[in-house]
Amino acid sequence: MHRRIIVPSALAATLLLAIPASAANTSIGAPGIGDPYYPAAGNGGYDVSHYDLRLRYQPQTDLLEGTATILATSTQRLSRFNLDFGLSVHEVRVNGRKAAFTASGDHELEVTPVTPLEKGRPVSVVVRYAGKPSELSIGGYTAWHRTPDGGVAAQEPDSAVWWFPSNDHPLDKATYDISVAVPDGTQAISNGVLVSQSSRLGWTRFSWRSDKPQASYLATLAVGKFDITTDKTADGLPVLNAYSRDLGANAGAARASIERTAEVTEWLTEVFGPYPFNAIGGYVPNVKSGYALETQTRPFYSPRQFANGANVSVVVHEMAHQWYGDSVSVDGWKDIWVNEGFARYSQWLWSEKEGEGTAQELADYVYATRAADDPFWTVKPGDPGPDNQFHIAVYDRGALALQALRNEIGDEDFFTILKGWPAERAYGNAKVGDFVAYAERIAGRPLGALFDTWLYEPAKPAAPTAAGVGIAQADAAGPAQPRSWKKIAETNTIHEHEHERPKGTKGHGHDH
Repeated sequence: MHRRIIVPSALAATLLLAIPASAANTSIGAPGIGDPYYPAAGNGGYDVSHYDLRLRYQPQTDLLEGTATILATSTQRLSRFNLDFGLSVHEVRVNGRKAAFTASGDHELEVTPVTPLEKGRPVSVVVRYAGKPSELSIGGYTAWHRTPDGGVAAQEPDSAVWWFPSNDHPLDKATYDISVAVPDGTQAISNGVLVSQSSRLGWTRFSWRSDKPQASYLATLAVGKFDITTDKTADGLPVLNAYSRDLGANAGAARASIERTAEVTEWLTEVFGPYPFNAIGGYVPNVKSGYALETQTRPFYSPRQFANGANVSVVVHEMAHQWYGDSVSVDGWKDIWVNEGFARYSQWLWSEKEGEGTAQELADYVYATRAADDPFWTVKPGDPGPDNQFHIAVYDRGALALQALRNEIGDEDFFTILKGWPAERAYGNAKVGDFVAYAERIAGRPLGALFDTWLYEPAKPAAPTAAGVGIAQADAAGPAQPRSWKKIAETNTIHEHEHERPKGTKGHGHDH
């Protein structure tokens, strides 16, 4: 995982007060969707159903030119509305007519149509733009990765601001057509299925389609020179994996991991139910970062994930997110546990399957090796706060909560829940409380106290409490380290990040 704060958390309270005031005129769409962690993220007043992005990218200069067509429905009367975007815009049309527009803040595009939009009406918005994403600085840095032969957009909780205008919050999911022209000999990788590829006058256009609802931060673009492998799963799903040609010593380990994506996905369908999307795969560009991200259908992996050899556990984590995080997405960023706790627990289940340590042994090890005064226990996975959204406690303590649930209700109900939840909530959004209610319904008993203990109390659960849900009390020596532990721990960098600042800029960061 990876995080970037558009709005420093110190300003959150100020913006929360500012947004309702600016939205007091009910004909103006709010500049934020209402997420307390990221008050400036997303927008109010409309709901997007589809993005059509027609792009042209020159790797040599980092120049991105684009025409974005956004199909939406107004959810209120709109005399003005916002899009989240940072590059230079030179024309906006709303329902075919030129609209007035202005930039405000560091990533708000305010659009004023010729005539107000009535509530409940279909709306088309066309935005023509150009710019160099690596030079767009928000909060002192850019989320766009420059590589020796191109550029990459993959970031959480947002990356869209750097390359296309959007309603940039997981609450507003949409389908995507992403068509990118790049110089011949260069490839453009994105989400979903490659529906066409054609060359003309020195440029090759790659057109991708992601046909199920997708959050804006899960849209990805990678331009460069890749070695590509393709196949089909037993169920006929297209598989496409891509590797930068200059991965150096990490190349073999990266391939030995990513090429097992189809196998991992096949196993995950046994745990979580049918795969929810139209393609699978992964890509490893030549970036300097250390994280991985569950970009829908085609996760992004940094080469450093494979610095110590192959690691299938990170593939398990990112592919588990296709169900938990991508198909069922957070309602607000405080609900990050419904993504990360389950993706980490899937790594524990893979360890169990591979005979390298059961989920129980991993849970016991986490509990025993984190002392009561470890700050780990002060982070509440059920509502960690914006500064701790990707803290290791959300992952490990979050998975510990699931093992406690499994022990409390038994394997039959537990695995029924793991399959039933993504089926019931497919392509939607959910809060932590929604999952608790669902688990109570399937188990037929109240579980609030258990979840409060493991997700919300800012302290290590006492040994008798832990023992009560089968989390072993550590003896003097402590439990043995499971064999899978080191490989799982190597994936902890999925929630770390490094800021990529444009030359000549200064900024501050939040490192984890």
